[in-house]
Amino acid sequence: MAPPLKIGIAGLGTVGAGVMRMLARRNDEIAARTGRAVEVVAVSARDRSRNRDCDLSSVRWAESPVALARDPGIDVFVELIGGSDGAAREAVAAALEAGKPVVTANKALLAHHGVALAALAEEKGAGIHFEAAVAGGIPIVKTLREALLGNRMARVSGILNGTCNYILTKMREEGLSFETCLEEAQQLGYAEADPTFDVDGFDTAHKLALLATLAFGVQPDPGAIHVEGIRSITLADLDAADELGYRVKLLGVAARAGEDVELRVHPTMVPKHWPIAQVSGVTNAVAVDGDAVALTLVGPGAGGDATASAVVGDLCDLAASRDCRPFGWPAARLRPAGKPAIQRHEGGYYIRLAAVDRPGTAAAIARHMAERNISLESIMQHRRGRPHGGDRADSAGGPAPVVLITYATTEEAVRRAIDAIEADGVITSPPQVIRIEKD
Repeated sequence: MAPPLKIGIAGLGTVGAGVMRMLARRNDEIAARTGRAVEVVAVSARDRSRNRDCDLSSVRWAESPVALARDPGIDVFVELIGGSDGAAREAVAAALEAGKPVVTANKALLAHHGVALAALAEEKGAGIHFEAAVAGGIPIVKTLREALLGNRMARVSGILNGTCNYILTKMREEGLSFETCLEEAQQLGYAEADPTFDVDGFDTAHKLALLATLAFGVQPDPGAIHVEGIRSITLADLDAADELGYRVKLLGVAARAGEDVELRVHPTMVPKHWPIAQVSGVTNAVAVDGDAVALTLVGPGAGGDATASAVVGDLCDLAASRDCRPFGWPAARLRPAGKPAIQRHEGGYYIRLAAVDRPGTAAAIARHMAERNISLESIMQHRRGRPHGGDRADSAGGPAPVVLITYATTEEAVRRAIDAIEADGVITSPPQVIRIEKD
């Protein structure tokens, strides 16, 4: 049997400690199946005294992540620090410069600096493995980079943030407001004290940037993605979606559009019978549409064990001498993703308006839609929402909630129609617009 693969781990939080425990528990079988044991020989963390519920008695401590990356006694550098710059970026670059493969769970680092790091990895003959960076325990990176290489991808989409999926599920099932569900998610540890990165869609955008690179060969670039979060979603929207046969999910979507790739993150209505519509709680899901295969992968998107499982899977690939280009494409062939072009998006739309309750309002709304060649599939009007949650219409004479469902049209046409409706003064608050995905 080959000598052990010696690794150094920078970052001993929930994931790092989970990797330590998993390797201790499974190393005999890993060695039997890969032909090589995986041995943690060195670590780096801010606090050496913290109890991490794993055996650190036989490892040596490096003074810093960069020192660990350069340690000649390790074969592989595992980066579990996080952050797009600072120590994480410096340490990963140092490991690659030394010709050491890197295993990382750092989506932000690769989303912002993936092209440069991939080029450095190729130059030095080292790999970057990042299964843990996207959708936690779901093996979507290997699936796109290796298993589906024979497919020409048309679309990759998914629920990539468990916090948002938990909040939307809780709102729908229990009739609670966004604010209440967010507070509960924070108490349970699903959401950070500052939830901006999750609920405003940026976490999903980082992951989508990496999926788009793997599937379509575009450079990872969060700035090329149109991003909307879930703060504006109300119980009225979830009720209307349910009545219409949909569920509301925060989706990241990368879709081929001619020679371009459309990249967007936003709340989306998806048909109830779609597998992805039935994914609830903190669970993630990724749907892949190729010209030969269409599949949906569902599983835990975060958490110590799920993410540690993905890290250990990458280490097993290295132990078995399985390696490949970081993104499956030569870094020099990755093309710019371009700027967000959401105005060209085509599809159906859900539009909720708080309409002034007076003669001529409906006619004005219909006229502005018709002037932009927007055909309406249905119109719904409800005087009351749920008895709690802040979505009830005012008493007689107040704004009347009107829901429009359009046939396929363009984002530009919808936005121009809404601007004209607002200018007419026939609605009392900003409209809600949610894109619809259909069969």
